[in-house]
Amino acid sequence: MLIAEDDRAVRGALVRALELEGYTVIATSDGAAALEALATTRPDVVILDVMMPNVDGLSVCRRMRSRGDHTPVLMLTARVEISDRVSGLDAGADDYLPKPFAVDELLARLRALLRRGNFDAEPTELTVADLRIDEAARRAWRGDRELDLTKTEFDLLQALARNAGIVLSHSRIYDLVWGYDFGPESKSLAVYVGYLRRKTEDAGEPRLIHTVRGVGYTLRAP
Repeated sequence: MLIAEDDRAVRGALVRALELEGYTVIATSDGAAALEALATTRPDVVILDVMMPNVDGLSVCRRMRSRGDHTPVLMLTARVEISDRVSGLDAGADDYLPKPFAVDELLARLRALLRRGNFDAEPTELTVADLRIDEAARRAWRGDRELDLTKTEFDLLQALARNAGIVLSHSRIYDLVWGYDFGPESKSLAVYVGYLRRKTEDAGEPRLIHTVRGVGYTLRAP
């Protein structure tokens, strides 16, 4: 696990807590050092403070994603405005945690990211009917038509395609795509399923993503 945090006290507390949980930790004090460490190591999770000298956490995350590094990223931020959280997610972060935070919550979010990381097997090409997904390039096509997908839309389509023919529960999908369950009242999953259906059926193609009432969703050939 790699930590990039410029506050010495916070960094030290994180290292102690994580090592007590059995994690092997590499700790750095700024974004430039984090990028150097990422050039020679392959951590399971990266924890980035947003505000750091030299290179900030958002820039580190963007550089990781631009070179195809999909290691789960947890962003730590002292900012609480929604726009700041959106900036972190748009940079490619998988989750964010506002400061000050409880160590137990941090550990729970890391466990969720690690479960999601274990789901992220070696990239390959997935094919279901005329749907084709290039996992390494993070591109998808319906027949000859390429789909213009956001990060979350791609992650959701990938999760369904990897489990084609299997009904995934709402909580399982939340765990795979977002890293944790938002609860039964959340409408986020239904909204993104709607987005995907519009994009995958835009040229009149038959439906691939089906609702199983009271359970969840499945992707199967027509």
